[in-house]
Amino acid sequence: MRLTTKGRFAVTAMLDLAMAEENRPVTLAGISERQNISLSYLEQLFSRLRRSGLVTSVRGPGGGYLIAKKPGEISVANIIAAADELIDATQCGGHKNCRGEKPCMTHELWSTLNAKILDYLSAVSLEDLVASQSDERAITISSRIDAKKSVKSSQTVEAMTA
Repeated sequence: MRLTTKGRFAVTAMLDLAMAEENRPVTLAGISERQNISLSYLEQLFSRLRRSGLVTSVRGPGGGYLIAKKPGEISVANIIAAADELIDATQCGGHKNCRGEKPCMTHELWSTLNAKILDYLSAVSLEDLVASQSDERAITISSRIDAKKSVKSSQTVEAMTA
């Protein structure tokens, strides 16, 4: 499994943007300086983030980028996906052709890990990350994950009894 610098930098840049933004555009040069990320790399990332609807750009003097949605509506998984980053622990890209035309013996193990990672990253919002930075505390999202499991479990039980 690989989470490359593309995904990490996208999350870091979005967090910087969320923390720096006060209803006015934030420049990529400012993010670049604060986070020590190449400006040209940020330009590529923000092009993808803009196409995905996570940020909007403002042109002209005083221009820069703004978050396009409420931070609570943007998950880490959204950011990583927008950066065209795949989190995949399987060696076959999920195609089940690890051993020629068949899945390998551990394919389901790695597929399940992918699902768990996606669940976790989907449950962490940009708002959670901002709060963790300003409160200097760990990201606490277990109650939301437990709530999602509870809903899924009750839906499964309802489907089985129907």
